[in-house]
Amino acid sequence: MNNNNNKPTVSSTTVTRDLRQLDIETENIYESLVIISKRANQIGANLKEELHGKLAEFASSNDNLEEVFENREQIEISKHYERMPKASLIAIDEFIHGKVYHRNPSKEQK
Repeated sequence: MNNNNNKPTVSSTTVTRDLRQLDIETENIYESLVIISKRANQIGANLKEELHGKLAEFASSNDNLEEVFENREQIEISKHYERMPKASLIAIDEFIHGKVYHRNPSKEQK
């Protein structure tokens, strides 16, 4: 995988996870899953924005169907993003490796 943005190398296939790894930091699997899902949403939104920005360069006001299918660079960019690991896999990897900042205000008040 080509890492232009220093993104972690994450497997894009199915990986068996030990659930005990996910609750080591929070001591609650559900809290860990909420943190991971929120991070995955952030990653997904960033990737979507990045993709739309790159594809916007190819947009023109008078596109017709034939021109869209002929644009090889646009197709290659789309294929690159399709091959990338899903946001949820990146978020799990970041969480396991301690790269996600999180806090629980209800635990801090006690």
